[in-house]
Amino acid sequence: MNSLVIPVYKNEANLDRLLAELVKLASRLPGEFEVVFVVDGSPDRCLQTLRERLPALPLRTQLLSLSRNFGSFAAIAAGLERARGSSMAVMAADLQEPPELILQFFEILGAGRADIVFGVRGHRSDPWFSEIASNLFWFLYRKLVIKDIPRGGVDIFGCTREVRDHLLQLQGIDSNLIALLFWLGYRREYIVYERQRRLEGKSAWTFGKKLRYGLNSIFNFTDLPIQFLLYAGAIALTLAIAASILVIGAKLHGDIQVPGYTATVLVSLFFGALTSLGFGIVGQYLWLGLQVSRRRPNYIVRSAEEHGAKDL
Repeated sequence: MNSLVIPVYKNEANLDRLLAELVKLASRLPGEFEVVFVVDGSPDRCLQTLRERLPALPLRTQLLSLSRNFGSFAAIAAGLERARGSSMAVMAADLQEPPELILQFFEILGAGRADIVFGVRGHRSDPWFSEIASNLFWFLYRKLVIKDIPRGGVDIFGCTREVRDHLLQLQGIDSNLIALLFWLGYRREYIVYERQRRLEGKSAWTFGKKLRYGLNSIFNFTDLPIQFLLYAGAIALTLAIAASILVIGAKLHGDIQVPGYTATVLVSLFFGALTSLGFGIVGQYLWLGLQVSRRRPNYIVRSAEEHGAKDL
C-alpha cells in the first residue's frame, strides 16, 4: 500500500479541486492507496467539508483532527504515524506542488531505487520578494548548516516505512522534518518541479511563521550561532583591550583632560548590544532544551476516522 499525507489548514476554498485531483491520482496508481488528511486546528470548515465529502469518494482515507494548530511539521508527523503504507509521501493541500510528482515518488520508492525522494523547486510562481528571501535563506542554510540540501529548498518528500520509523523517533519540539531526513542519510533521489501559483484562498504561511521556521531550522541543527557569539565576543574583547591601551597611553601623556562622552556611549552601546545578542542566542538553546525536558507531545489527535475501507 502507498500512503499520502496531506496537512490541512485554511484550505476550505480548494478542497473540492484537491479531492478531484486525488481521485485521478488514485486511478493511476497500482495497488492499494490511502490518503491521510490531518486537519491542523483549521478555523474554517475544512473538517466539516472533508467529513461530508470523503464517504462518497472512491478513496481509502483517514481523517485526523488535531486539538489545535500545532504547525505543518507536527501535522505531517501525525499523518505519517497513522499511515499504513510501505511507501509514503507528503503533499500540500493547496496544490502548489503538482500531483504527478507523487506518482514519481511512489514509482521510485516502489522500485527500490531510493529510500527518500525529495521534490526540488526548479522555479516558483511566487512574488519576487518571497522568491528572493527564500533563495537567500536556502543559500545560507546550504552553506552554513546542511550542505546536502539542494538549491531552492525542499517542501515535499516521499520515504519508505523504515525511514518514517526512524524519523518519528528523532522528532523533537519544533523540529524541521526536512532537515532530519537529510540528517538520517539513506539513499536519496531528487525530482525537479515547478511550484504552481496558489489559485484559491490565501496562504497561512506568514512572515512570522517563516521567520520562526528559519530560526528553528538553524538552532535545532547547528551550533553556528554559539560559535558566532564566541568569535564576536573574542573580537570585541580584543578591540576593548586595544582601546584601553590607547586610552591609558593618552591619559599618561596628558592628552585626555575630560573623559569623552561619545566614546563612553559608543562603548556602552556596543557591549550592551553584544551582551543582549549573546543572551538571546544562549536563551534560544536553553528554551529548546527546556521544551524537550518537558516531554510534551508535538501534537494531540482530537478525533480520527476512516472512510472507504469497507467499499474497496
